[in-house]
Amino acid sequence: MASLAPVPLGTWPTPLEPAPRLSDALGLDELWIKRDDLTGLGGGGNKVRKLQWLCAQALDAGATRLVTTGAAQSNHARLTAAAAARLGLPCTLVLRGDPPATHRGNLLLDELSGAAIVWAGAAPLDEVAAAQDGYVIPFGGTSPVSARGYQGCARELLAQLPDLSTVVVALGSGGTMAGLVAELGPHRVQGVDVGALPDPRATVAALLTDMGTPADPAALQIDETQVGAGYATLTDSVRSALVLAARTEGLFLDPTYTGRALAGLRANPPDGKVVFLHTGGLPGLFGHPDLT
Repeated sequence: MASLAPVPLGTWPTPLEPAPRLSDALGLDELWIKRDDLTGLGGGGNKVRKLQWLCAQALDAGATRLVTTGAAQSNHARLTAAAAARLGLPCTLVLRGDPPATHRGNLLLDELSGAAIVWAGAAPLDEVAAAQDGYVIPFGGTSPVSARGYQGCARELLAQLPDLSTVVVALGSGGTMAGLVAELGPHRVQGVDVGALPDPRATVAALLTDMGTPADPAALQIDETQVGAGYATLTDSVRSALVLAARTEGLFLDPTYTGRALAGLRANPPDGKVVFLHTGGLPGLFGHPDLT
């Protein structure tokens, strides 16, 4: 893996924008938005940085089809399908549950990208994925190798804002936070758990160890107060955060990841120069019926 080079899939560096009106509304000293929703491929989002490494591994292994897993409105599944299309590879998405009556949001984009969709019902996603004919990309695009993408993002941030104090980010499968912590240290990264993992602290700590940059799990800053009734649910605090971002900065967040991250930032505002990492997910707004 030492000689592995990422496959170019995105547009770098992504912008870092000031957000003075949202900063005032949150009572922060200074707020900046790292626009990783503008990574270029397939509607953008943080998974592009990971997929550059994962697709490099897949091609190095001689992959002729990409396979990955997720929920029906998975941003990772959408971007894996888009990456496969960019690389000229077929793609199979193994999605949790049963086919919905209508296909909208990320699911519509999956189909536009040409992905084959396998509905797993109640079966374990990893078992169904392993039974497919293809190279399996891990859940959420997270691995010790793909987390390098967010070490690169951290270096971009330090070049853009050398004296940043804290980066706030949604914590899903753990790779984005792990990559940031590996470069910035645990004291400068605040993860907001979205409820995708049974033990997010252990997952991030294990990734850091595998990356060769171990950190004390107790030192990781993880906010677990925004999960609500579960990963797929919309809480009142998240709905309020979505409205606040849209009406102060014209910034559209999603109800699962960035909405929870902003709700966590609002509930636990750090001092100094704060960076909110916008990890994308806008198509998920159109697949979430309880927003209306």
